[in-house]
Amino acid sequence: MPDVPTYDDLPADVMRGLISPRMSRRSMLQLGGASALAMALAACGVSSKKGATATGTSASAQAKQFWSDKKQLGTLDFANWPLYIDVSPKNKNDHPSLNLFTQQTGIKVKYSEVIQENASFFGKIQPELAAGQSTGYDLMVITNGTYLDKLRELGYLIALDQSRMTNFYQNASPLVKNPSYDRGNVYSMAWQSGMTGIGYDPKHTGRVITSWADLMDPAFKGKVGMFGDTQDLPNSALLAVGVNPETSTEDDWKKAADWLKKQRPLVRKYYEQDYIDPLSKGDIWASMAWSGDIFQANASGATLKFVVPKEGAVLWTDNMCIPQHAAHPVDAMTYMDFVYTPEIAAMLAESINYITPVPAARRIILQDAAKASGGDKASLTDLATSSLIFPSPSDFSRLHRYRVLTAEEQKTWNSLFEPIYQS
Repeated sequence: MPDVPTYDDLPADVMRGLISPRMSRRSMLQLGGASALAMALAACGVSSKKGATATGTSASAQAKQFWSDKKQLGTLDFANWPLYIDVSPKNKNDHPSLNLFTQQTGIKVKYSEVIQENASFFGKIQPELAAGQSTGYDLMVITNGTYLDKLRELGYLIALDQSRMTNFYQNASPLVKNPSYDRGNVYSMAWQSGMTGIGYDPKHTGRVITSWADLMDPAFKGKVGMFGDTQDLPNSALLAVGVNPETSTEDDWKKAADWLKKQRPLVRKYYEQDYIDPLSKGDIWASMAWSGDIFQANASGATLKFVVPKEGAVLWTDNMCIPQHAAHPVDAMTYMDFVYTPEIAAMLAESINYITPVPAARRIILQDAAKASGGDKASLTDLATSSLIFPSPSDFSRLHRYRVLTAEEQKTWNSLFEPIYQS
């Protein structure tokens, strides 16, 4: 059985929190670069200056005042990504965990799969938030990184009611408590996480893949897939040249860009979220990949492998947060804490197949496997023992965060990396 993390001996750097992407279940995260953000801000004449966010004692005081007179109203408008929640086997529009939530709390949920990517969703809701109006949503799932940072910095998020986070503080993994992108979980609670590494088909590669350097093998010419974005691609290339993305310099970025340029003749395509099908069919043999996608593909009959390269991989987290002017914030808080019940976290993990923020969900999944039979028993056992859902401590030790960029740095960054996959 693969090692399952106890979280007792993880590196201090990783223990400080997860950082940021994905997509079959989640296959729509393409950050789109700083240009999309700048356009969205410019369209409404909004400055992206820092300083709008309350922090520390100030945030605590503001939150206390905000929540003092708020009450549960019985309705929740929830915006999420496609295929990113549990579904009934007979009806893809029926979500058992939401039904259970309504039964237990009386809160009716309007669930909308409206987030196709962080950039476009930000552009959709930003005008309303800038005008002091409701987005129509009480809860939304946003990946940590540029857009979560901007939502926070512009004062577009409601500071959470810490007194309503009982399940979270009791059951959340240390990896999602007090993350570096939101110290103290002031504005966010993790939904799911995942890894960006290498997926490959050993039948075609003919050997084990262990390194980013393997994607430079001339024998794989025309059979390599890479992501066409300004987030996963550059950060992974930095790891490939032996640089920690989080502390990288402009000179490091140039080295990573040079590495990608040398690799380009081997690359069949720079993919968005459509790499799994060609990888499963053998059109490509090895590719940048999201951990949950590989697990899902194998559950559907593929025989792919996922590896955290020896140089390291990036780790991302999608987060639940409440936008300003939400009509039903208490209902949103109630749901956010509800999903940190191990039984509910297990329901979600069994369908979503990404890293759950509740380690105790593994125990529930194993209990479900013991009660099941046939294929269901096997699939649940595979889920509970998979290092793609419950990564080992050795994997965690090689996971890194994305480079956080200033506005000026983003321009330089994009100018180096965008031409590589756009040409």
